Amino acid sequence: MKIAIGSDHTGVDYKHLIIGFLVKKDYHIRDFGFSSHGKKVDYPDFIHPTAKSVDKGEMDFGIIICGSGNGAAMTANKYQNIRAALVWNKEIAFLARRHNNANVLSLPARFVESKKEVLEIVEMFLKTDFEGGRHKIRIEKIPIK
Repeated sequence: MKIAIGSDHTGVDYKHLIIGFLVKKDYHIRDFGFSSHGKKVDYPDFIHPTAKSVDKGEMDFGIIICGSGNGAAMTANKYQNIRAALVWNKEIAFLARRHNNANVLSLPARFVESKKEVLEIVEMFLKTDFEGGRHKIRIEKIPIK
């Protein structure tokens, strides 16, 4: 499975943690940045290329991280084929995949309090299959036609 990942300055530590976790599980990772400390950056500069790679089908899923997760999700959801979900716990991760077929996980770095919790969210998101059925009908109504 191919995963795109990008963050702003608030998500750097979680981004590196997630990359290490996924590499050990043999996922193919494409890191769209940001990767250093001490400098503040604008999240759209890193979220756009991450979301674009999923939108074009180059990557299977995306993981995006900013302080609240909201700006990252709003940016990613500008792309026609993206369904970015703001997720702060395992249950929301499960429902985002199971019912909404989310293909981008948006994490709020300031509101997920532990490394363990972050990895549980990522794992739940990636291992959960879309249920389809009535949910498929609903998500087909999301794009403006």
